Amino acid sequence: MKSIGGLLFILGLGSFLLNLANMEFKLLGWIDNWGPTVGIAIRVGLIVVGAALWWLGRRNEAAQPAS
Repeated sequence: MKSIGGLLFILGLGSFLLNLANMEFKLLGWIDNWGPTVGIAIRVGLIVVGAALWWLGRRNEAAQPAS
């Protein structure tokens, strides 16, 4: 969960920054099909969900006893 969250966060943040330079990841090129406002909402959603998954995964990892 931690690695998926990190990937979503990095893709969302990278997509947001690249969009400012009028570029985009090929994987996420579909985001702006519904308009720029929805594209920004999807990017922010990726960042928020990714950060939440990363944080939850990190918390669960710390809570488990070492074997």
